[in-house]
Amino acid sequence: MDSIIFDLDGTLWDPRETVLTSWNQALKEQGYNKVLTTEDLTKTMGLQMHEIAKILFTELNEQEQIKMMDDCIAIENPYVAEHGGELYPELENTLKELHKSYRLFIVSNCQDGYIEAFYQYHKLDHLFTDFENPGRTGLSKGENISLIMQRNRLKNPVYVGDTQGDRNAARAAGIPFIYAAYGFGEVEDFEEKINGLAELPELLKTFKG
Repeated sequence: MDSIIFDLDGTLWDPRETVLTSWNQALKEQGYNKVLTTEDLTKTMGLQMHEIAKILFTELNEQEQIKMMDDCIAIENPYVAEHGGELYPELENTLKELHKSYRLFIVSNCQDGYIEAFYQYHKLDHLFTDFENPGRTGLSKGENISLIMQRNRLKNPVYVGDTQGDRNAARAAGIPFIYAAYGFGEVEDFEEKINGLAELPELLKTFKG
């Protein structure tokens, strides 16, 4: 194995409180009489933005849903860059240890600018070689994983994520999947499982894929 590709939300951090605050601010500024909850965000984690809009704003038509998400994102990215999120335990130390032996990447189903906001607040960009998301490419997560592999000439990567969508994306890209069981989703089909990020370096010493 030469590299590790990570999902972001539910795998490296929990951004729900920060995202929730920014989205509710956007709804208020637009005069939209609705307040989102943590539960609302949890059930949409791992989905692309247009999919999230269909779930959270069922009373709006498709064009209105897209506009509402654009309004939320316009506030979310700078807010996340300023306030950050909740990093999972031992994240930075674990990434530093992994960085000694593997090239690290992020592929998330987020909007353009979101991963950069994560980097900006938590100052972790120096540990990652590259990243990708559908906000930049318009591609599915599996296609973005493949794009990262091609662009960086990866031969034997593994994907680490917390949802069935992550598992499906890894399968689509033809690479092994490690389930982050501490995250937001439930997955039954995986090569390996971790209950905390700190378990990953030791697991990878014997991981066969």
